[in-house]
Amino acid sequence: MRIVMAAVDGVFDSGLSAIMDVLGAANSLSTRDGGAPPFSVTVIGAGPQVRTGNGLSLATVPVGELPHGTDLLLMPAVGFKAPDQVVAAVREPANAWLLDLAVACATSGTPLAAACSGTFFLAESGTLERRRATTSWWLGPAFRARYPGVAVEDSRTLIQDGPVTTAGAAFAHIDLALWVVQRRSPALADLVARYLLIGDRPSQAAFALPTQLAQADPLMAAFERWARAHLADPPPLAEAARTLGVSQRTLQRTAQTVLGRSPLEFIQDIRLDEATFLLRTTTLSAEAIAGRVGYRNVSTLRELVRRRRGSSLETLRHGGADAPAEYPPPS
Repeated sequence: MRIVMAAVDGVFDSGLSAIMDVLGAANSLSTRDGGAPPFSVTVIGAGPQVRTGNGLSLATVPVGELPHGTDLLLMPAVGFKAPDQVVAAVREPANAWLLDLAVACATSGTPLAAACSGTFFLAESGTLERRRATTSWWLGPAFRARYPGVAVEDSRTLIQDGPVTTAGAAFAHIDLALWVVQRRSPALADLVARYLLIGDRPSQAAFALPTQLAQADPLMAAFERWARAHLADPPPLAEAARTLGVSQRTLQRTAQTVLGRSPLEFIQDIRLDEATFLLRTTTLSAEAIAGRVGYRNVSTLRELVRRRRGSSLETLRHGGADAPAEYPPPS
């Protein structure tokens, strides 16, 4: 399988190397018994070298010398950047070659893949239009605002929609690389995962920070603060809308546009975040914590944790199978 990785100045060092390492491990494991390496990787750029996000020089094949017969065009992320910096990188004239290449590959039927902020390049090229895609959870609001024609499911770690595959935040580059191996051989992918200790991360939801997501929009930021102040005895959404000076329809529409979920679903995110925080920082019983986050029955909270986190209250209390809880913002 001939894979082309497109690198621009500021490329995410570990994203690029994680993909190379996973594919390199797959080649090594495949050739132990004398077989041929199943993957060849060519890193291309606008010229003969690019500078990574951490300032390292990386030799690249100039895009004009790209060999024929590419089986997959893959775009890693650009550093660890804020949404406006990602958009600036995508719009940088020096990176226009990558947008043109993505369009040319899509037109010729070559599959495309990207991870983290690299998904913005595919969206900017138009190759994600009317497709399902994921991206880094904290870039979701900016992605939705700039590319309304893309159906963003940013709770997912990896999504394949036809010939285009996208992966989520930072180390989802590993998931994307393993997906490439799995396309060739599920058995080899399993072997690589075992050797490299790659775990299952089907969802980014456990890592998303509600307060961070809400900052993308003033109304959502105000709604997030309102929700946290009323978790124990949540009044109806109509009261939230009145307090914030908007209609319920506006609140619903803004939440869906910015966050990709309803206000009630976002409140559930906040409840889970607060419950995880209390589990890890207090000795309160599960029943008391359920009451503090608005549930009369602890079984309701248990089911929500199981469904949304694939975990249990006991596991969260001991710091496993989830990301660290977000500390509540100062009042």
